Amino acid sequence: MPLENDSFCFVCGKKNRIGLHLKFKTKGRKTNATFIPKKEHQGYKDIVHGGILAAVLDEAMTRLGYEIGLNTVTARLEVDLRKPAYVNKKLFLEGRIIKEEERKVLAESVLKNEDNETVAEAKGILVKIK
Repeated sequence: MPLENDSFCFVCGKKNRIGLHLKFKTKGRKTNATFIPKKEHQGYKDIVHGGILAAVLDEAMTRLGYEIGLNTVTARLEVDLRKPAYVNKKLFLEGRIIKEEERKVLAESVLKNEDNETVAEAKGILVKIK
């Protein structure tokens, strides 16, 4: 049974009124999006909450799996927060499929700031749903 997108995903869902509304562009085994975090996405004053960054990184990998028809969900997510991300500052997101096996998919994602510095990166193991 294929996974169903009802447009309520917290990160990319168009119908989710409290969601982030990221718009992904997928080409081959890569996907990209731009994210401008708002004040309501902060942890400490003007610094984006790490959980929001983790959700965005996770979505880049799983959304890519969905877009290319792999029918995957996250089984493991490892996130490294490298530098603070700031409210109202543009972030650039990229997700990549690294390796596909029979049942699992290895993926990576990265968030960079406007100075092309890595803010956060993730590695994930996605499992195929049959």
